[in-house]
Amino acid sequence: MSSELHPDPATTAATVPTAPPSAPPLALRERPGRWLDGYRPEDPAFWESTGRPIARTNLRWSIFAEFLGFAVWQLWAITVIYLPAAGFAFSDSQIFWLISIPSLVGATLRIPYTFMVGRFGGRNWTVVSALLLLIPTVGLAVAVGNPATPFAVMLLLAATAGFGGGNFASSMANITYFYPVREKGYALGLNAAGGNLGTAVAQLLVPIAVTVLAAGALDLPLAGWLWVPFILLAAWGARKHMHNLSHAKGDVAGSLATVKEPHFWVMSFLYVGTFGSFIGFSSVFPKLIADTFPEFSSFAVGAAALSLAFLGPLVGSVSRPWGGRLADRFGGAPMTVAVFAVMALLALAVVLTLPLASFWLFLGLFLLLFTAAGMGNGSTYRMIPSIYRVLGLRQRRAVAVSTERQASAALGLIGAVGAYGGFLIPQALNLSNTTTGAYSAAFYGFVAFYLVALGVTWCCYLRRGTEMGDSHI
Repeated sequence: MSSELHPDPATTAATVPTAPPSAPPLALRERPGRWLDGYRPEDPAFWESTGRPIARTNLRWSIFAEFLGFAVWQLWAITVIYLPAAGFAFSDSQIFWLISIPSLVGATLRIPYTFMVGRFGGRNWTVVSALLLLIPTVGLAVAVGNPATPFAVMLLLAATAGFGGGNFASSMANITYFYPVREKGYALGLNAAGGNLGTAVAQLLVPIAVTVLAAGALDLPLAGWLWVPFILLAAWGARKHMHNLSHAKGDVAGSLATVKEPHFWVMSFLYVGTFGSFIGFSSVFPKLIADTFPEFSSFAVGAAALSLAFLGPLVGSVSRPWGGRLADRFGGAPMTVAVFAVMALLALAVVLTLPLASFWLFLGLFLLLFTAAGMGNGSTYRMIPSIYRVLGLRQRRAVAVSTERQASAALGLIGAVGAYGGFLIPQALNLSNTTTGAYSAAFYGFVAFYLVALGVTWCCYLRRGTEMGDSHI
């Protein structure tokens, strides 16, 4: 019998090269600047003994910094309501620009912020991005204290609040490297929810700070000074307790490959409808309350009513993980279709019930709208990995960039595109108010958009006989 098939054991070691022994895993090492080498969360032993405590510490300070980022991002949305009482003679159109420009800048900054972690390190960039929040907060405090501040200066300072919107992208990009795949979803969910809550807290605290804490007078600069100590604390905590990971690198190739995929643009459109509605209505909700119910003109009553605006972003933030959980059970595409149907009905109900001038009905309908948008955030994000999984199964040849990398890049970039809804919704309301003297036309437009988004979701991801429709996205 051929010795090629059954080699002599005595000569095997001499004639057949043996595989080199696998190298032992690199030991964890901390270099100056709190850089970590050899961090390996997918190693179960390392994760349980060393990785988990490190990850939790970084997650806590990341959430705190991102929370402040969202608070600053939406700070002008609540502050502008008090500008007329502080002596500023701005038009409604100018007020809407002050509300919407932070979202425009923040959405744009999310793209470069995604790559800052790989360039500078997660800990280092968290310190820098936190300190950048001092520009919009201190700038706001100084500017609103002088009614002679030109509108152009106010608009520029409002634009710097977009630094807070960019924080989300870098924070999420950083935390994903600290956790193993099996725990990434939970960690990133906590990080996102903690950040979103900053919007709610800002809308709760600012009316109280500028009226109640000012002993009945209007002290608008407090809206900015209020956040300065917390920003300094976040920067100090990040510098002292967080880490830079040497293996955390920005995936530019994955991002370039992602934007060439048509489904990226379809999902970006859908995310404008869900997250864009959440952040857009969050920014404009206080002004809608003030304009729709002018009886809330006194400081005492007005502060109490406007403070309730925080409930919108609060329920939207809390409902997001529930949308993801229901999408896990029933599918992301069916949940997203249901969400857009509900949002269309609620937007229609809002505009049809405006003549009733019922504050509690108005508030209740908007809270349901925020809840649906939050659930849509979760369901659309649940769809993205499923879509790229199907694309990966379709590929029969090697590709330069894996679909896993494309899916990871898509999550960040779709989040950036979706944030442009925070600019589009206030501007749509501004256009409606300027041309018709009311907000009704804008809400009818929102109804139409949600119905179109429903149709796109069904056509692309639920229609039977199609690749995606038969894949239970």
